[in-house]
Amino acid sequence: MRGLRKGVLGVALAAVVVTGTGGSAAAGAGAPAGSEADLSHHGHVSLWDGRVGVWLVSENHGPSDVSQATVRLAFSVPMAGGPELPPSCLWSSDRVVSCRTGALRAVGGAGELALDLRTAAFPEEMTVEVTTAWRNGAADPDPLNDRHRVLVLATGDPYVF
Repeated sequence: MRGLRKGVLGVALAAVVVTGTGGSAAAGAGAPAGSEADLSHHGHVSLWDGRVGVWLVSENHGPSDVSQATVRLAFSVPMAGGPELPPSCLWSSDRVVSCRTGALRAVGGAGELALDLRTAAFPEEMTVEVTTAWRNGAADPDPLNDRHRVLVLATGDPYVF
């Protein structure tokens, strides 16, 4: 029973941190007020035979550490799922996967993610949008390097972003 209470408490605390808006309580739960973290996402996406492979590296170029961030992968075609998602990821819809990056230290902190997914049909092409959905309250002075839109053809080739 004690384990169940800890799990419920952990979920409740996570909900408070993620849904907090403005105010000093939200600033205290996230990054210190006025902190900056330049997050970036790079990797590649492949599409073949109705399968999508995504390999992603998230980095923090500083100046502040980020204890947690969320990257959002949005697909232009409906997805049918695939093998089980990593524990850090969840389906937000049939076209969107959201994943935690884990802690990203300033200047050098990196997190890796690999996904093997299936599309609902067999598209000849699709687009994948990669964005930071949440950075634990830290401002990003260069938001362009954490937003990508990639056109992926069904060739099996890796399309780099």
